[in-house]
Amino acid sequence: MDLSAIRALITADLEAADAMIIDQLKSDVVLINQIGHYIVGSGGKRLRPMIVLLAARALAYQGTRHVDLATIIEFIHTATLLHDDVVDGSDMRRSRDTANAVWGNAASVLVGDFLYSRAFEMMVSVQNMRVMDILSHATNRIAEGEVLQLLNCNDPDTDEDKYREVILRKTATLFEAGARLAAVINEADEAQEAALTAYGLHLGMAFQMIDDALDYGSSDEDIGKNLGDDLAEGKPTLPLIRAMAVCNDEQRAMLRQVIEEGGTDRVDEVMAIIESTDAIAYTARLATEEAQKAKAALEALPASDFRDALATLADYSVQRSL
Repeated sequence: MDLSAIRALITADLEAADAMIIDQLKSDVVLINQIGHYIVGSGGKRLRPMIVLLAARALAYQGTRHVDLATIIEFIHTATLLHDDVVDGSDMRRSRDTANAVWGNAASVLVGDFLYSRAFEMMVSVQNMRVMDILSHATNRIAEGEVLQLLNCNDPDTDEDKYREVILRKTATLFEAGARLAAVINEADEAQEAALTAYGLHLGMAFQMIDDALDYGSSDEDIGKNLGDDLAEGKPTLPLIRAMAVCNDEQRAMLRQVIEEGGTDRVDEVMAIIESTDAIAYTARLATEEAQKAKAALEALPASDFRDALATLADYSVQRSL
């Protein structure tokens, strides 16, 4: 099963979610419409909404609230992208100019705020306090993760534990929330809710690890952003942390300096060290372990094509253009 086959399983749900996204983006403020449609329509795979929809169907959900939740999750994700690109000074995402590169930082931040607030309006309309609790906690954790990542920038002493804590909060939390919410609206038992929560968490960890590996081991066309962006920003992600741990003293001194100063002037040297230390393979191996944990968690769900599709998404998360 590939992504097109997965989408075919939930075609009606995805179409309903896309229609709701367009509807909920409406505002009488023209700039909000322009930026909102630009970023939402920029070619993302809708992976997070797909997880919500598939998980709900895997538990035989027959209502429509999963579409609302999928839309909410996508809005929260999109808001974080708008804010992240401003914080990082990024000028390319998904092979297009970022919103901040087109309209400026102020507009991007404020439209991100609009998407957050619209997501919370929609949360209220679901009329389920557990949904509100999970999503409000998730958005708080995401913000904490972004601040933690900021604190780690230009810090060559950032280790794997600190790195894991950042990606758990800033990325895996939203995957976790989306999968868990599918169990909540199904009124699933504790075991199934715990299973989907674990699935989302481990899938999110795997996904971010591979994203970080792609920043060093792919091309601009493959990843849809500038190669070496993390290095330019002084972000010590897992490939760099691993290389620092196993390289020689001379190489380590150079990497420490690069992390402290940021920039891409010595990117070729950094790439050579990462390659020589098998740091990309190490990162991919840890990501695969996370994906396997995600798949194992699904055993608590009844067998179905939807469960198989969730497992395929876990495989996809670690097989993207490495």
